[in-house]
Amino acid sequence: MPISTDRRRPLRRPATLEDVARLAGVHASTASRSLTERPVRISSATVARVREAARTLGYQRDNAAAALRTGNSRLIGVLVHRLTDLALSTMYGGVDAAAAAAGYSAVVANGLDDPTVRRERLDALLARRIDGVILADARLDDTLAGHLQELGVPYVLAMRTLPGHLSVSTDDLEGGRLAARHLLEQGHRRVAVAAGDPLASTGRDRTAGFREVFAGAGLPVPDERVAATGFGVAAGHQAGDLLCRLDPAPSAVFAVDDLTAVGVIGALRDAGRTVGSDVALVGYNDVELAADLPVPLTSVRSDRDRMGQLALELLLDRIAGRDVSSILLPPVLVPRASTLDARPGGGNS
Repeated sequence: MPISTDRRRPLRRPATLEDVARLAGVHASTASRSLTERPVRISSATVARVREAARTLGYQRDNAAAALRTGNSRLIGVLVHRLTDLALSTMYGGVDAAAAAAGYSAVVANGLDDPTVRRERLDALLARRIDGVILADARLDDTLAGHLQELGVPYVLAMRTLPGHLSVSTDDLEGGRLAARHLLEQGHRRVAVAAGDPLASTGRDRTAGFREVFAGAGLPVPDERVAATGFGVAAGHQAGDLLCRLDPAPSAVFAVDDLTAVGVIGALRDAGRTVGSDVALVGYNDVELAADLPVPLTSVRSDRDRMGQLALELLLDRIAGRDVSSILLPPVLVPRASTLDARPGGGNS
């Protein structure tokens, strides 16, 4: 029986890096560096030629083999306090998408704002030989950033900041100022703050910016009108309970986080007050649910998706040894019915 044509045809082997280098007319090491996410000291023409050769040959980079050769795992660790936080999940989505585009994978862990848990989760990430860390739950009493610095592990803070550490965040001082100016423009003079966690830069800076503007207008916000009970719905309800006991009651409240604002809404409801009619409320982050609440929430928008992308890019720059500096993104106030329809009432005096 004659041998079939197909059986006589040799099996095609996968293209190798050497094949790519030969077709592009470069050394194999140049081809390898040209196929990384951010080639260093290689001309753009050479990079384009190598990548075209790789496409022509159908070359697929073996990340596992590359990790063995270079010691790089192409894994990025991301530590958050809770990924169920809507703002953080959006930020992580930006990290994950940017990591995938750069040939990396992102591994996330929840620190739960508990020092012991945070250290355990960080150690677990480091045990996976990650190439770097995005730390999204830094606090003023933090030791993790310093620990990473001592270990020589590249890291970037995201959303929250610490003095002397590289970060990507929103300009939260200015965000607090935007909320204050908006409420002043709406006629509110007697205000209060659900201030989140003062050990987190997000709570501290947003509150400070808000109080700065009111103090500058000759209407300082006294400490008893600042409830620092933490972030989230339950903490916001607790803050709202405290603020509802004030006499006289505030005509407006600034909550430094949208989920905290949701808790404040519940406390105000329990006290017989209605957001958007007899009390104004401003949140922060402009998460997706803000516009879909029964009374749409005025909120200071923070571009968390872009923040995640930039944090990943900055971390890759740091891994590559390039010069880097912190990034502040501009906040934008998005006015909605929770302030536009609320009457200052007796809060003008």
